[in-house]
Amino acid sequence: MDSASIPLPIDIMVAGWAWLDKQHFYIYALLAATGSALGGLVPFFVGRAGGELFLLRYVNRARFEALRDRFEKQEFLAVMVPSLLPPPVTWKLFVFGAGVFEMRTVNFLFAVWAGRMIRFGVETTLTVIYGPQIVSALGTFARQHFVLAMLLLALLFAALGWWIWTKLKGRPAAKTEPSVE
Repeated sequence: MDSASIPLPIDIMVAGWAWLDKQHFYIYALLAATGSALGGLVPFFVGRAGGELFLLRYVNRARFEALRDRFEKQEFLAVMVPSLLPPPVTWKLFVFGAGVFEMRTVNFLFAVWAGRMIRFGVETTLTVIYGPQIVSALGTFARQHFVLAMLLLALLFAALGWWIWTKLKGRPAAKTEPSVE
């Protein structure tokens, strides 16, 4: 419901459920991520239905085309990254934009699910380890030090990307057997 435009304190709810049922904390992260992806279809399809006309009221055609071209180059990340960020990120604007720029629905669902799964997975894990107070403490930190929080998140993604790249680079190429015809 939160993703479908009915505001709920979903992070606090998920953390509370994980705290009450520590053995199954991962299920709450999985369900919250799935529900968020499905709920995000509401603003996504609103954007697809009439979002272009709405945006063209506020930006000229050239700016609209430039936004669309930039979005299409990195559409998966343009939806996944805001999906993993906590409030006050205006997530629904990115979802609306994904609909306006006609992102494939399957790709949209997976991008939202992946971002939310990371977000809720980290939240529930931290809640089980440190208690539910950690969610509100991290939220307060992110609001008070938004630039620092985004910088730390960017560094985390850069480190993760570098690690994946080095692992893939060092991997030997798959050998193919010549076919006998």
